Amino acid sequence: MSAGHDHGGHAHDHTAGANAKMLSWALALTTAYLVAEVIGAFVFNSLALLSDAAHMLTDVAALVIALLAIRLGQKPADDKRTFGYKRFEILAAAFNALLLFGVAIYVLVEAVQRFRQPEAVQSTGMMIVAVIGLVVNLISMKLLTSGKDASMNVKGAYLEVWADMIGSVGVIAGALAIRFTGWTWVDPVVAVGIGLWVLPRTWVLLRDTTNVLLEGVPGGIKLPELRASIAGVPGVAGVHDLHVWSMASDDINCTAHVTLVDGAGAHAVRKAVADTLDSRFGIEHCTIQTEAAAEPCEDTGHLRP
Repeated sequence: MSAGHDHGGHAHDHTAGANAKMLSWALALTTAYLVAEVIGAFVFNSLALLSDAAHMLTDVAALVIALLAIRLGQKPADDKRTFGYKRFEILAAAFNALLLFGVAIYVLVEAVQRFRQPEAVQSTGMMIVAVIGLVVNLISMKLLTSGKDASMNVKGAYLEVWADMIGSVGVIAGALAIRFTGWTWVDPVVAVGIGLWVLPRTWVLLRDTTNVLLEGVPGGIKLPELRASIAGVPGVAGVHDLHVWSMASDDINCTAHVTLVDGAGAHAVRKAVADTLDSRFGIEHCTIQTEAAAEPCEDTGHLRP
């Protein structure tokens, strides 16, 4: 019985093409505007601005997560953290999702109260703040454009900023409607609309991060298909004790026990299995333990079909 740890042929760089300096500039701009938007929401009594600020918080979190992936994710493993610091990205994303749920609930409850008892809204100030937000989003998108096609984290941050730009446009439209019609109920309507836009994406974020923390099978991978691919490798008689999980959003790991056909070479089979996992499923980290049919695995308590 023998085991081997194989890597795919790709260079292991989870943040290839990511520009930490550009991310830092985008983060500084977005954070400054987030603070200004929260202040503006209370000064101008705009629930729509507050709801958009909650969405802006996702931009800040996405940028922070991207920077964490670059700066912390590259720290080497040590005796206490054998997988390194990759999971900081997931912890930050999970905290962001929980915080967003809390803010969204507050906004929705407040919106119901304002439908019952409308309050005056300073539409001019509301529109000025939203226009500034639109400009900040456009600048941030420009900063992130160069790295979005080479890094999943930067692309995620880019998409968050792009989505928030839509929220800023919604607030501007709401402010114009209030200014020219006097319909103050437009403010909570826009707030609810932004909240309903954010919540499904927040739920997906929480679901995905929870799956990673529970070491579930990463999205997009079907375990029966993966098992069949391993079983189809020449020299493989069977596969069991198969585990697939991820440490971060783009880091998939796999371990498996493989039973060899009589006469098959253990090293050659391990390499063939590793190449199959890499090329078909994007799994670069795998540990394959091989065993002869005449010497079955003794760890029967953990066997998986």
